[in-house]
Amino acid sequence: MARCATIDLPYNFKPREYQRALFNAIRLKRYSRAVSVWHRRAGKDKTLINLVADMSHDRVGAYYYFFPSYAQGRKIIWDGIDRDGFPFMGHIPNELRAATNQNEMKIKLRCGSLFQVVGSDNIDSVVGTNPVGCVFSEFALQDPRGWDFVRPILRENGGWAVFNYTPRGHNHGYDLYRMAGENRDWFCERLTIDDTGVMSAEDIQSERDAGMDEDLIQQEFYCSFEASVPGAYYARALREARDQGRIGVVPPDLSCRVNTYWDLGMDDATTIWFIQSVGREWRAVDYYEHSGEGLEWYFDVLRDRAAERGWIYGVHVAPHDIKVRELGTGKSRLETAAALGVQFQVAPKIESQQDGIQAVREIIPGVWFDEGACGRGIDALANYRAEYDESAKVTRSRPVHDWASHGAKGFEVFAVYHKAAKRFTGLERAFS
Repeated sequence: MARCATIDLPYNFKPREYQRALFNAIRLKRYSRAVSVWHRRAGKDKTLINLVADMSHDRVGAYYYFFPSYAQGRKIIWDGIDRDGFPFMGHIPNELRAATNQNEMKIKLRCGSLFQVVGSDNIDSVVGTNPVGCVFSEFALQDPRGWDFVRPILRENGGWAVFNYTPRGHNHGYDLYRMAGENRDWFCERLTIDDTGVMSAEDIQSERDAGMDEDLIQQEFYCSFEASVPGAYYARALREARDQGRIGVVPPDLSCRVNTYWDLGMDDATTIWFIQSVGREWRAVDYYEHSGEGLEWYFDVLRDRAAERGWIYGVHVAPHDIKVRELGTGKSRLETAAALGVQFQVAPKIESQQDGIQAVREIIPGVWFDEGACGRGIDALANYRAEYDESAKVTRSRPVHDWASHGAKGFEVFAVYHKAAKRFTGLERAFS
């Protein structure tokens, strides 16, 4: 193991036997990419914070530890302690630190390396930097674009990346696990309680007796990708769509108009679903997501797609809050859009979040999705879920607000508008 000054690394950590394969895969440079699908309480973050501490003294550079959100990163690892009361960040002892920034969860090491905990919900905070090692903790719950931002950097500088998580159904985590399992250049393993022996059958039965949902048990302790994700609103409907062959290659029908359905972000992402009505089918033929731009940017996207693909638009549908007047301009975005040449239809305001969710559940059985063009949108639908209360072991009525919310809400606009209108007739082109 690495040695710095008078401290041996890893510090205050002895890997368990089942943890050694992952640790050594990166530490001994056998692999530069690794996927570890481990059950709950297997010590994922304990293992990997020590790997980072060790590797940061093997090669000077920037090392990032990604969580689904900044708040999770602070709670789980920056301020977190293990079951023995030892702080996770204690594995990077003060003797090795040159400076610590509590607000930014950043440590400058005496050896010259930099360590930082980052939320993938704020990936822009590290874009432009040059990491040489990254851990994506709970990757199945992360915005997968975080990896897309970092991967070309690591490819260019010979850096490494580890993805650790428990399954969350057939989402991007499942896709990564399948790919890694078939790729000789990736280390890949899946460890259940039967593999590690950390927990017994009696321990699991105690969880059942305490009211833990069986699907959650299969997911968290047996690493099942097939178990229904607790609280995932559309998991069953999407699984049925895949089983029925409605997620795959769905080319646009150029004889039919393309309608668009929007979720308009301010500081968050703006999303657009491109959906055709063909006979009795709905065909989701494209999906677009971006942030930090005004309406004119997105209208240019519409025009470019129409010109490149020969599309003729039908209706453009926005959520009801597009009619709200902005304090800065005194105008609504509905009025701004009209001035730019796009006449939006407005989806009805729903009475409750559950009404919108139900509308989506009702319409998905009639939708065909192009997996290539709508992949991120499908992932958003798959990851849109209710909050889960770990202590009470129940799902709450409110959805989690994260990267998946925007694509899901855009699709909800489609579902709510269609449910109210029943069908679209006499569509006019939106561009004058």
